[in-house]
Amino acid sequence: MVRKTDVSGVLPPGPLTALSPLDGRYRSKTASLATHFSEFGLVRNRVLIEIEWLKTLARQPQIMELKPFSERAIARLDELAANFNIGDAEEVKHIEAETNHDVKAVEYFLRRHFRGDPEIESAYPFIHFACTSEDINNLAYALMLQRSRSEVMQPLMNRIADALAERAHRHASQPMLSRTHGQPASPTTVGKEFANFWYRLSRLITQFAEVPLLGKINGAVGNYNAHLIAYPDIDWPALARSFVEDFGLEWNPLTTQIEPHDCIAEFCHTLVRFNVVLLQLTRDLWGYISVGYFRQAAVAGEVGSSTMPHKINPIDFENSEGNLGLANALLDHLALKLPVSRWQRDLTDSTVLRNLGTALGHCVLAYEACLRGLGKLEIDETRLDQDLEQNWEVLAEAIQTLLRKHGSDDAYEQLKALTRGQRLDRDALRDFIRRLPLPPDAREVLLSLTPGRYIGNAADQARTPQSTSS
Repeated sequence: MVRKTDVSGVLPPGPLTALSPLDGRYRSKTASLATHFSEFGLVRNRVLIEIEWLKTLARQPQIMELKPFSERAIARLDELAANFNIGDAEEVKHIEAETNHDVKAVEYFLRRHFRGDPEIESAYPFIHFACTSEDINNLAYALMLQRSRSEVMQPLMNRIADALAERAHRHASQPMLSRTHGQPASPTTVGKEFANFWYRLSRLITQFAEVPLLGKINGAVGNYNAHLIAYPDIDWPALARSFVEDFGLEWNPLTTQIEPHDCIAEFCHTLVRFNVVLLQLTRDLWGYISVGYFRQAAVAGEVGSSTMPHKINPIDFENSEGNLGLANALLDHLALKLPVSRWQRDLTDSTVLRNLGTALGHCVLAYEACLRGLGKLEIDETRLDQDLEQNWEVLAEAIQTLLRKHGSDDAYEQLKALTRGQRLDRDALRDFIRRLPLPPDAREVLLSLTPGRYIGNAADQARTPQSTSS
């Protein structure tokens, strides 16, 4: 008998019925992004930009048909922008259901909202004046990216860098066997390996913070056609530049109907590069846990396996890796698609832009998971020392280098014959050193050397990272 589950009908909205796990299972972890990238966040920013444009026009003396607003009227306009709420957004969506145009719905909403206020009603013809929808949308998305970067993404990225800096300092002197090509290699320190990732990620955090976000407000095809036919005496490019820059954005002086989204591509690809480095970190730590270099702290109440009670699986790093992959797939598509538009405008960017929050949501999940994983790591010094003690052959590099220094022309070949593919212990290696044609002081240096002491200046390098709060 085949069991069937009745799933007919429309399920009520909620965490258990959400199509995307970002709005279901992981809603609590991505709520900070919803403030910016939800439909509510987009509509709220459109309202803000329409209001600010109206106020800007009212300040232009050449526009005699639009009287400057009184302080009272400005306060009313600013109050709506500052306190725009879910009920307001729902009203906009109801209007959109009639107009089938999301930006026009905002214009009509503003007219309805201020109905009964004669001063603002007199300004109705100048709401959305000379604007194309993309004049509003490009600025709305730029603000969404700007604020999510400073309020959500950068703080998380900095927390990861700080966690790596702390571990680099804490484990600066702890020797660890390197594994180039997966094989035993010249030793390093645990702290130095954390420092490597700190440096790579810190550079990318700086680059990410410096990606300029551009905006424009220049009409249907970017030429101020409507602006100049109405008010030819206004320096519209200068006014547009001032308007865009007042939002903390960079003005784009040359566009078609749309701001070409090149800056969004840069934004996305910088995140891709950050995520690639973080992906390597998660995989390396997964591997070090697997070989026992790190233990994971047990959390009371957690279950590692439904059938094997002993297990503490590296699920945080696995979760991080999975979400980094999803994030980069979306970010890469956004970066490759958005700058491409047919002629002066097509609409393929509209639906794609709505997934910016989804891409960043998977980043947030990955960053949070990585931080949880880092917080659970406990170093196993015994296991690290054991691995070093079992691989004395890694000192072959040091021996052949001193032989070269003192004139041996076949130093590499001698050590290759002794060590390649061989596992040597301390006694065998020291017997070999005693027979080498070296000055006594050089021989003593090698005889006193151990794998755990052959770490170069790794400990000093590991103390280089600085916390973002220092």
